[in-house]
Amino acid sequence: MQPRAFITGLSGTTLNADERAFIAAERPWGFILFKRNIETPQQVASLVDELKKCAGRYDAPVFIDQEGGRVQRLGPPHWPVYPAGSLFSALYDTEPALGLKAARLSARLIAADLSDLGITVDCLPLADVPVAGADAVIGNRAYGTEPGKVAAIARAVTEGLADGGILPVLKHIPGHGRATADSHFRLPTVDAPKNELERTDFAAFQPLADLPMAMTAHVVFSSLDPVHPATTSATIISQVIRGVIGFQGLLMSDDVSMKALSGSIAERTKAIFAAGCDMVLHCNGNLEEMREVAAETPELSGKALQRAAQALASRGAPQPFDRAAGRTELEALMNRAGT
Repeated sequence: MQPRAFITGLSGTTLNADERAFIAAERPWGFILFKRNIETPQQVASLVDELKKCAGRYDAPVFIDQEGGRVQRLGPPHWPVYPAGSLFSALYDTEPALGLKAARLSARLIAADLSDLGITVDCLPLADVPVAGADAVIGNRAYGTEPGKVAAIARAVTEGLADGGILPVLKHIPGHGRATADSHFRLPTVDAPKNELERTDFAAFQPLADLPMAMTAHVVFSSLDPVHPATTSATIISQVIRGVIGFQGLLMSDDVSMKALSGSIAERTKAIFAAGCDMVLHCNGNLEEMREVAAETPELSGKALQRAAQALASRGAPQPFDRAAGRTELEALMNRAGT
């Protein structure tokens, strides 16, 4: 029996009885952690282990958003603060090789932190290309405003994660950089013409099309589909994400509970699968919503099952790494960047 094609959050720092029963009955493919699930390293490691045991699959992927800057779920006092993406961009502008080195090293250090806990997937890197006037939801998380540089830094990040045995999730495909609203709260519409999007936004994702997983953007691109955001647009998924960009890995939605999407959680879930996503992500830990997602989610099969299996199979073992030396080197590089 295959797991169902969804990734779920949970409510607190331990599993309650209802969550255990839900996981056993509904068989989510994976799990995602947030700050509400995190207290200490020992607690997180125990929670991760319990999730995998409850799922009955020790290879069940456990996800987290650990970018650095203002988006990192693990933080002080138990984990360091890591640089925001814009700092790698600034160093790259001065010395490209050092900018890439810093990005790779930061990701390698993050991977070491995650590996200690049994977390196997980081929702990183971003390939979003912000423009003037866009909402700050991406902002300094981005690696720059030129697609070639963004792709190069994103690649360095994936290399650092891979060296530490952590799988990447490319986001937010096909691009969130132009959005003038935060899709956590309302639906953004981008009115740029198709040729401009292909030259900038989509171009940053194309060199990364070989990555094993990607997360969609809850953004309407009016020149391509004036009605549906990319997450629920069959046109954008088939013609842009699978077509122009050429991404063939596992495609997961951004959080189905975000306010950018309309309809009930069940209706959103159905629309996401109908559009061509392989996997639905639900983050907030609300058990009633989790049940709605599960009720509309099929077992993994066909291409989605193949992509999920290929993604997990692409994760290698962590390579030898001197963490203390790595932290010292990253600090020196960031000082060089003037941070």
